[in-house]
Amino acid sequence: MKKILITGGAGFIGCHVVRLFVNKYPAYQIYNLDALTYAGNLENLKEVEQSANYHFIKGDITDEPFINGLFTEHGFDAVIHLAAESHVDRSILDPLSFVNTNVMGTAVLLNAAKRSWGNAEGKLFYHVSTDEVYGSLGETGFFTEETPYDPRSPYSASKASSDHLVSAYHHTYQLPVVVSNCSNNYGSFQFPEKLLPLMINNIIHSKPLPVYGKGDNVRDWLWVDDHARAIDVIFHQGKLGETYNIGGFNEWKNLDIVHLLCEIMDDKLGREKGESAKLITFVKDRAGHDKRYAIDATKLNKELGWEPSLQFKEGMEKTIDWYLSNSEWIANVTSGSYKQYYNQQYVNR
Repeated sequence: MKKILITGGAGFIGCHVVRLFVNKYPAYQIYNLDALTYAGNLENLKEVEQSANYHFIKGDITDEPFINGLFTEHGFDAVIHLAAESHVDRSILDPLSFVNTNVMGTAVLLNAAKRSWGNAEGKLFYHVSTDEVYGSLGETGFFTEETPYDPRSPYSASKASSDHLVSAYHHTYQLPVVVSNCSNNYGSFQFPEKLLPLMINNIIHSKPLPVYGKGDNVRDWLWVDDHARAIDVIFHQGKLGETYNIGGFNEWKNLDIVHLLCEIMDDKLGREKGESAKLITFVKDRAGHDKRYAIDATKLNKELGWEPSLQFKEGMEKTIDWYLSNSEWIANVTSGSYKQYYNQQYVNR
């Protein structure tokens, strides 16, 4: 029986990973550790909260005595580390909180795993990271696992630092690790500071749709359930010490994706064609805004057989339908203390 600690399991990507592992592997005991900051929400896990193999633990990954105690008490066999401060705009405003959570928190977990596991076999520390550590691409080319790191924001610098720590613990202490770097995710349960849920909610309420600069920054988009499947595959089949890039082979300019959203939303809301697009508002570009990200996921495809399951428009339809059917969820996460973040209308990374 495997005991798996999933950090950040109440967040957007984390909740999809937790649900997948709880449902697919009933013989595993899944421990979800989350600090329940503004983007962590236990409503995301109602489907599995009564499952016999699911356990929730509220706590902070930077609390070293607490983390060490968890490893001693539960004897985890593996860690899937997703907990992170993840929003570029907030990292520009408050870089030290990103360094604390993303760098120090990762170091605390690595130390706890090293201390707990020693030289035991069958253990794994899986670190989930971002394509932003690679910096910014020009008009052509792709990020591969060999692309040199070149982070451009406090967020991406903190994630790059944590990636290097994981690699260092593997080489110095022989800690069994794997790392994955993923492109932009979209889908259900995403906090509406990010581009797609922000735009969907603003369209519903006929609010302005803020687009940075000219809207010509390019991102590679991946359906979050496909990311969770990739994590599953890498966790079970990935080679120790290796990095795997996860991407959707699906590049879109920000402005084009907003126009597509408007088109689909007009149809679903019974509005006149072009009505939602009138809400598009161009705002001052973000400091250090990376021009283009694009992932080459060939290694993951060829070595482990993973590939995206959905075409983008189909995934967008599913995503929009979910938010339209879960207005209460959006209202809950954007109420009270959440509003201080949401009302600033951040527009994704």
